[in-house]
Amino acid sequence: MDIYSKLKSMTILLVDDNEVIRGSMQFHFDSHGCRLKTVETGEEALKAIRQEKYDIVIVDYRLPGIDGLKFLELVQKSHPKTLKVLITAYGSKKVFAKAAKLGVHEFIEKPLTVNSLEESLRRLVNNKEYLSTQANNYSGLEQGSRCL
Repeated sequence: MDIYSKLKSMTILLVDDNEVIRGSMQFHFDSHGCRLKTVETGEEALKAIRQEKYDIVIVDYRLPGIDGLKFLELVQKSHPKTLKVLITAYGSKKVFAKAAKLGVHEFIEKPLTVNSLEESLRRLVNNKEYLSTQANNYSGLEQGSRCL
């Protein structure tokens, strides 16, 4: 099964201030029948997640207004099961460490391409399926036990 077959049943939010990236990704995902919403700012993204549940959020690190990490922090608090992807051209150990603490599942270094996004989403969705299977297998464990 290809990645788009799996993504068709999911809702995805892309937050990037680059109009060309938003437009090209919207066109690409639409052509595969996927539900992708694009917004320009973290503030618009906060409004979007209040109005609809997203399975995946993909956010640029540098945004006007609140940055990508602050947005992801708020997503982690309100929607901890949402899968999170951070896009950045400014990756540093400090940024990656903070993002990991916020529950970011994937990192994509700019320039963002359809191929890099596809590969990241493939890993993310396949990992989600694996983790769901493991959670079901271990649902009888005592509360507080951790398996992974």
